[in-house]
Amino acid sequence: MTTGSNFWVIGGEFGSMNFHKLVEGSAQVRGPFKTRKEAEDCWREVSEESRHKAGVRFSIVEEPSRVPA
Repeated sequence: MTTGSNFWVIGGEFGSMNFHKLVEGSAQVRGPFKTRKEAEDCWREVSEESRHKAGVRFSIVEEPSRVPA
C-alpha cells in the first residue's frame, strides 16, 4: 500500500550521447519534492542552467512512499 509519493530530480553530465554512463563526480540528486510540480520547477531550473551542454541530462523520478504493514 502506498500513501503519496516523493519526487526526485536526478542527472548530470554523461560521457557520450547515448546517455548510459555519467561522468564521475557529475551526478546530481535534488529533492525529495512532495509534488510533481515542485520537481518540474527544479527540473526546469537545472535544465536551463545546463542547456549549453549537450551531454547533460536530468529526469524526474517518482518514489512511492510505503506504509509499514
